[in-house]
Amino acid sequence: MKIALGCDHGGLTLKNQIAEYLSANGYEILDLGTTTYASCDYPDYGVAAAEAVANGSCERGIVVCTTGVGISIAANKVPGIRCALCSEPLSAKMTRLHNDANMLALGGGIVGAALALEIVRVFLTTPFSEEERHQKRIDKIAALERKYMK
Repeated sequence: MKIALGCDHGGLTLKNQIAEYLSANGYEILDLGTTTYASCDYPDYGVAAAEAVANGSCERGIVVCTTGVGISIAANKVPGIRCALCSEPLSAKMTRLHNDANMLALGGGIVGAALALEIVRVFLTTPFSEEERHQKRIDKIAALERKYMK
């Protein structure tokens, strides 16, 4: 599975730890930056990762900023992206099962590395349930994108 990674300066340390984990566990990575601690703008990197997922060059994406909030908002502006901000494994599991989330956002200043890597593991290994009631809701979200994201 190929994973798009993106972060701002506040998420760089955690993004690098996630990249090491992914590589060690056989995932292919598309690292879209940032690569320095110089102040930068999270929308640039969140959207780059989201576009890689939306256009199919990556199956999933993981984005990190200090809180995870801003970068998740930016990623969710790309049609077809369902980016969930998670700070514990149960949310990561449920967003895959029920929402078929294709991106995960984390807060580099909120969760430590060990917890973040467990969240990543759960997110990447939990399949979508494919239950009709959940697909119906995802279809409604897609209809909202078509209506408002012109």
